[in-house]
Amino acid sequence: MASPATYNILMYSHDTYGLGHLRRTMAIAEHLRQRGVNILILTGSPLAGRYETPEGVDFVRIPGMIKKTNEEYLPLSIKINARHALNIRRNIIVATAKAFQPHLFIVDKAPMGLRREVIPTLKWLKRRLPRTRTILGLRDIMDDAASTTREWAEKGVYDVLEQFYSEIWVYGNKEIYDPITEYAIPPVISDKMVFTGYIPRHVPSPQSMTQVRREERFGAGEKLVVVTTGGGGDGYPLMDAYLSMLEQGGAPAHRAIFVSGPFMPKPEREAVARRAARQHARFHHFYRRMETLMGLADAVVTMGGYNTTCEILSQCIPCLVVPREVPRLEQRIRAEVLSARGLIEFLPWDALSPEGLRDKLRRLLGAPEPYREAMARFPFTGLSVISQRVGAFRRAPCGQDADA
Repeated sequence: MASPATYNILMYSHDTYGLGHLRRTMAIAEHLRQRGVNILILTGSPLAGRYETPEGVDFVRIPGMIKKTNEEYLPLSIKINARHALNIRRNIIVATAKAFQPHLFIVDKAPMGLRREVIPTLKWLKRRLPRTRTILGLRDIMDDAASTTREWAEKGVYDVLEQFYSEIWVYGNKEIYDPITEYAIPPVISDKMVFTGYIPRHVPSPQSMTQVRREERFGAGEKLVVVTTGGGGDGYPLMDAYLSMLEQGGAPAHRAIFVSGPFMPKPEREAVARRAARQHARFHHFYRRMETLMGLADAVVTMGGYNTTCEILSQCIPCLVVPREVPRLEQRIRAEVLSARGLIEFLPWDALSPEGLRDKLRRLLGAPEPYREAMARFPFTGLSVISQRVGAFRRAPCGQDADA
């Protein structure tokens, strides 16, 4: 194992489509960094280097893959076949674990990694470093219950959870959504589950907000709506409908800033930029300080992934969520649950239209206080619970359980 003076945390974020997995991983890493802690993040995201990396945190970049369907992944940049790329990724992950010798291995969302690429590392740790604790971090909602239980049974996920993971951290509240019940998780696995609560996000300082306001040429007293689609791979219909609303007129007076996301196809991204310019709106294909930009907004319109939802709720920003429903219903289910609690406005994907957006926007900009008040009461315990668990691991003698 590594020197007793240090505590090594290895984190895995496969990031094959959007930005959420990496940004959640980085939020946790930044919170856990302290004297004597080394954090190394394994990721396939091409954007890993675009974010500011905190001291004590570093990256190992594995070849990027892009998700075409739930089952099909292709290399993002290098021109080799998918099997070859996956072999390279698998070998880098194992080699990193052997060299880094982590005390704690945290896998984000995918219990086996992309196409089972984490399984060899989990087996090696169990065999050669049995005192290393292995953690699976799950967002609150994976997919609808029927699809998730069928997929987990067919792929052997329940067996992997039982055999290879010390604990399972659920980044959500059991009272809001209970995966134990929804996904038919047996006691031998549910006994390992710790509900951390949602992961809060950075609240920007007044100085950083003033700087962004100046950069975006956004005047005091103007209403601002930020329209963002996360990674953007399937976000064009939302931006197209919003731009059509502006082009048709009749929307509440406001300034708009569009952030397409780096994975929106170039022709669509360029079309959004041209149309936004004609409406005197600002456009970015990627924005490093999304929390600060959102902090300036009177409302946010988004597709509602876990990460974006946490950013919005952390800052109590009125929000309209138009969730994707393909290839998973995760965003739709979360939007329905949060809407029922008065936290957000919800517009189903099949109801997406300029008229639907206009009606919802009038409500958000005209009467924002009920949303802000509901968000202010929303509990964010994720990072504090994670810190407690890591602290318990560090205090417990090697090989002994840390009390939950």
